[in-house]
Amino acid sequence: MRTFFLCALLVISAVASESGRLAYKASKYLNEGKFALAYSSYEASLLASRKESNLLAEARILLSMAQIRIYSLDLDFADSLLVQVRTDVLDSNTKLALLQARVSLENTRENFSKALELSSSASEELLKKAPETLLASFYSEKAYALAAEGMLDQAEQALEMVRKQLSKKDGRYILAKAKVADISKSANADSLYVEAEKISIEENRIYRTASILYSRALLAERLGKSDMAKDFRKRSAHAFELMGLPKPQKRSLGEK
Repeated sequence: MRTFFLCALLVISAVASESGRLAYKASKYLNEGKFALAYSSYEASLLASRKESNLLAEARILLSMAQIRIYSLDLDFADSLLVQVRTDVLDSNTKLALLQARVSLENTRENFSKALELSSSASEELLKKAPETLLASFYSEKAYALAAEGMLDQAEQALEMVRKQLSKKDGRYILAKAKVADISKSANADSLYVEAEKISIEENRIYRTASILYSRALLAERLGKSDMAKDFRKRSAHAFELMGLPKPQKRSLGEK
């Protein structure tokens, strides 16, 4: 259900430091779809932050690494990274990013009741100070959990919060709408996926495109369109393979 990359928000602000330079390099790799290189750079950045005794930088890097592990479907590993984050050193944005990561993890595990519980714990004070992209990501995850729990009116309200942070034409918002429509078995889910896929390809968002293709494959299977589903699965798996994401690749191919 992943829609947004938070890692760009979590790059160390003091880029003059070694940890900051390495984190910046990692974020560039990530934007290029080079997940393995990005993760290696974050690992090096984590070591540098610990040498610098910069606890906030360490927390942000751990969050970025955990996000990559979630996207890679290494969910237990992601969990082990999140528990290392020192919550007492976090600023408000990083607190919300940590909460978003935990909601994202539970959604990926399909533990939607836990995801909803976590997302509902965010305070108004925490939300009102957050940047738009982070808010959009948070409300997208909340919308997925609400829809999965059958709370469709509340899911639509969460989607409206996503739209307020982005725009009606933003591919991330359209994808969020598609996912909620898919979860709620709405008839317009695939047309929304098509629109989101087109924008994702134009913007060269490889991970997003691969994820959309996988979602379209599952939807096509549900609708009995087996040939179409096979094509979506192959295209999705190929993209994940090129990004160095073996678990999503195997999932797309229907392998365990």
